[in-house]
Amino acid sequence: MTIRNKLTLLFTSIIAALLLAFALVVYFSFSKNRENEYYSSLRHTAINKANLLLDAKVAPSVLQLIYRNAENSLFKEEVAIYDTSFNLLYHDAVDIDQVKETRRMIDEIVQKKEIRFYQGEMQVVGIFYHHHDQDYVITAIANDQGGYVKLRNLKYTLIISFFVAVFLIYIAGHVFSSKALKPVSDMVDKVEEITATNLDLRIDTGKEKDEISELAVTFNEMLDRLEKSFDAQKEFVSNISHELRTPLTAMLTELQVAVEKERSNESYKASIHHAISDVQKLVRLSNSLLDLAKANYDRTEISFKELRLDEVILDARSDALHDRPGYKIDISFEQEIENDDFISVLGNEYLLRVAFKNLMENGCKFSNANEATVSINYSNDKTILRFIDQGLGINETELPHIFESFYRGANKQFAGGNGIGLSLTKKIIELHKGSIGVSSMIDEGTVFTIELSHV
Repeated sequence: MTIRNKLTLLFTSIIAALLLAFALVVYFSFSKNRENEYYSSLRHTAINKANLLLDAKVAPSVLQLIYRNAENSLFKEEVAIYDTSFNLLYHDAVDIDQVKETRRMIDEIVQKKEIRFYQGEMQVVGIFYHHHDQDYVITAIANDQGGYVKLRNLKYTLIISFFVAVFLIYIAGHVFSSKALKPVSDMVDKVEEITATNLDLRIDTGKEKDEISELAVTFNEMLDRLEKSFDAQKEFVSNISHELRTPLTAMLTELQVAVEKERSNESYKASIHHAISDVQKLVRLSNSLLDLAKANYDRTEISFKELRLDEVILDARSDALHDRPGYKIDISFEQEIENDDFISVLGNEYLLRVAFKNLMENGCKFSNANEATVSINYSNDKTILRFIDQGLGINETELPHIFESFYRGANKQFAGGNGIGLSLTKKIIELHKGSIGVSSMIDEGTVFTIELSHV
């Protein structure tokens, strides 16, 4: 069942229940009021007839004649008057006697002063009547034909009105739910147009700031992430195929040349060393690609914990010196650390160590003396790291591209690499909600500045 139909049925059911409750209250209220009014009418008629008999001294035969000649004799009031000793003083129709009074009934009326009850569909009232120092008991019975007709007409009117109202409410609910869910229908139609070839399409968020608009905004943000991830994957596959082809082709060529004819041991050793060098390049490229893949994960999929950045930097320095013993990396604190929180962040230790190691190796690699310096500072809400080298510098036209995957500038002739390090570093810093910037001058050196928020 569609949401539109569910909303329509729910809306109709709620209103129908309210209408039914209202109709029942009206019907039973009217029924109770009819009953009470007719009991009052019976009581009034009984007392009037007693006054005619006792005060006006109208002969019983005359009262009975009036009774017999009255219209609607089948439903008219039948009155009987007794004294408290159960002696009948007057009766409209003794031969009919619909109440059939008993001594027990008379005593009950005397005790309770007034009783009311039904006899079939006819209403009966018994009254204790004190008149001129004498006590009397009056009973009256009648059928409220007119009241029952009105009650029946009201019932039919309420039933017909209820079903007509429910039908109209269902139609109105269907129209209302269709109008309310139209933005969702439009959203579904738009989503059906979006495929892998047109991920740039977006859903109209509309002018209203409601839940539907929030859903559209959230969906567009998801599409942004998907488009970015999809483009990154296409670029990644394209670039990695190129990067892997070069060392593999070199290895294949070297080995083919080596087996074409007999050579000296020195020639074979040289070929093996070249192959080993190419394999090492592949290993470094594979490790970099794995790290890049980790950095592309969703932040929620990576474990974070509180870390001291100075400790992570020391570990990264150890890793870099282990791989390149000839490098020199100095660490300096620009101001005294008064509180551990000033250099503590919420992050992933492995990824941050990879990022810092990349910057350290990058600084040493493009420095004539293979030296780099890491400066640690902090502000009220951020830790500031600067990776400084006195190397070749980066051309101003190349600065906007250095964080692109597999991009290598003009200084690639001075040192090997695969163009992944800086791109990987930037992704890691962004994953930690930090920022990275660079400033450089040719032949004077380069400074990479990282800012990460405190815990």
